[in-house]
Amino acid sequence: MNTTIHATCLSWHGKAVLVTGKSGSGKSGLGLQLMALGCDLIADDHTCLKRSENQIIASCPPTLTGLIEARGIGILNASHAPSAAVALVVDLNETETARLPQQRLFTVLGCDLPLIWRVDGAHFVSAILQILKSGWSDR
Repeated sequence: MNTTIHATCLSWHGKAVLVTGKSGSGKSGLGLQLMALGCDLIADDHTCLKRSENQIIASCPPTLTGLIEARGIGILNASHAPSAAVALVVDLNETETARLPQQRLFTVLGCDLPLIWRVDGAHFVSAILQILKSGWSDR
């Protein structure tokens, strides 16, 4: 099972975050911020997804490999990872208002993935990276 979705995808040591949202919502901008913190680009704007057992593997369409848009600046070259297992989905169309939000899921190709919404705070990008590094506390 395979599909391609309108999303940007970044990887931290084999764990990927899939960033969804309408055009102009900041997917590429968030991607650039995560790259500045050490993440590798998988795909910008369009991400290929395939199910492998109980995981979703993200990769880039060949024509977009190693490219990311910086709105108002142009198309930039980027170091990239060929693929990674999606560990988190970020939906930029919605804004989180709860201090400790309920668990949300994003279902694609029959797999449920953890989902968070945009947070208006300086810690948002760092929190995404921390989820990729260590996940959530169960305490």
